[in-house]
Amino acid sequence: MEFLKRLGIEDKNFGCCTGTVWNNTTDQGELKIYSPATGEFIASVYQASENDLNNLLDVTDKAFAYWRTIPAPKRGEIVRQIANKLREFKKDLGTLVSFEMGKSLQEGMGEVQEMIDICDFAVGQSRQLYGFTMQSERPMHRMYDQYHPLGTVCTISAFNFPVAVWSWNAMIAAVCGDVNIWKPSSKVPLSAIACQNILKDVLIENNLPEGIFTLIIGKGSTIGEKILNEKRIPLISVTGSTNVGRHAAEVIAKRFGRAILELGGNNAIIMTPDADLKMAMPAVVFGAVGTAGQRCTTTRRLIVHESIYDKVKDALIKAYSGLKIGNPLDEKNHVGPLIDKTAVKDFTNALKLVQEEGGKIVYGGTVLEGEQYKSGSYVVPAIVEAENHYKIVQEETFAPILYLIKYFGEVKNAIELQNSVVQGLSSSIFTNNMREAELFLSAEGSDCGIANVNIGTSGAEIGGAFGGEKETGGGRESGSDAWKTYMRRQTNTINFGTKLPLAQGIKFDI
Repeated sequence: MEFLKRLGIEDKNFGCCTGTVWNNTTDQGELKIYSPATGEFIASVYQASENDLNNLLDVTDKAFAYWRTIPAPKRGEIVRQIANKLREFKKDLGTLVSFEMGKSLQEGMGEVQEMIDICDFAVGQSRQLYGFTMQSERPMHRMYDQYHPLGTVCTISAFNFPVAVWSWNAMIAAVCGDVNIWKPSSKVPLSAIACQNILKDVLIENNLPEGIFTLIIGKGSTIGEKILNEKRIPLISVTGSTNVGRHAAEVIAKRFGRAILELGGNNAIIMTPDADLKMAMPAVVFGAVGTAGQRCTTTRRLIVHESIYDKVKDALIKAYSGLKIGNPLDEKNHVGPLIDKTAVKDFTNALKLVQEEGGKIVYGGTVLEGEQYKSGSYVVPAIVEAENHYKIVQEETFAPILYLIKYFGEVKNAIELQNSVVQGLSSSIFTNNMREAELFLSAEGSDCGIANVNIGTSGAEIGGAFGGEKETGGGRESGSDAWKTYMRRQTNTINFGTKLPLAQGIKFDI
């Protein structure tokens, strides 16, 4: 395929790069990557070794000593050039993301655009790494705080966003003066290799040293564990399941490292009697079936007031019946495949369990067969009438299952249902009632890191800090002041007088 050639993807690829130089390790196993869209073989990747990681860390240590001395706006200029390279390769990279991961071509292109957007944001941020000045209680003293580069930052990304999550971390960290190690999901390593190939020209053109943007593809049991335990990596951003994040947090905390955790979501949309149903329906459907339900912000629960419940259910079934399921590279299709057959099994098992608990499938839930679905990863998105307390409803199933839940009485009852899960990522309410909307956004309202009014749960913009509460991990990435996580904070006090007064009025004369 021509787009693979343009992105520098070979039939066989190496799994570690220090910036522009690739390793030659071939004895750690070979990942063979197949497209969930068609089932066809794309390419393979030789996994990296622990020696490769040790070498990478030596290189990043040296690179950090250099990179932290470069003025932040100059670092921003490098990120600006990376954004331009991404614009140049947007179509090819978006196509690869779609083909390797299975999300629709529009979503693949959108993911690359998100990378471009965060680069642009980071360029501006490079001139706004602000500290604050405080008033000292001591005469002729000045106090302020400032932020310094932290060191080597590692991004461990998940399969559902093969490239965007890396860019959220890497580009902000880069303007902060940090250097980057990227460990992508072993399910979608080719997209990461393509990104490394895209940015290498910027590194060469600016005569930058190896180690500023690096990549390692390897086993979680060896490479992943070594990264978690590595004291030379002060900050690790982990995107994945709650179980993965819990283990990572424990290991990193033992060595007093920092962790940004972006974990599971069990996101709900509340629809009150004052909702604009015409506007709400597209948000619900995209939120539930976009990326085949494989977003951490996917809409998994729809909590509807009993007075409009039947109307909403009928509208949903009608909308779902119009969905086109098929090859994600065909822009006429709305829904592509799940990532693999394990995900399909999780989908069918969840539907079995919810029925055993008393749930009722009102639409979809089947696995598609036939020549055009030969990869075995295509399913019909399901709508299930359920109750919030069901065990399976309390869990996150990474698949297109929408639980339809009825609420009675005031909106506070719906908010209580929404909050009654262990996850706390994204949430939404559809209402034209100002009091309902403001209650939802108040301290008595949604307990999620993201709370929206009259828009869905997915599709967050990069300008806001992204992340959630409770078992979602508490991490924040991307916009707002998330940049502070990638730096070490320092409080400074300067005495420009001739005396040494002590704070709190303490006297110590000698």
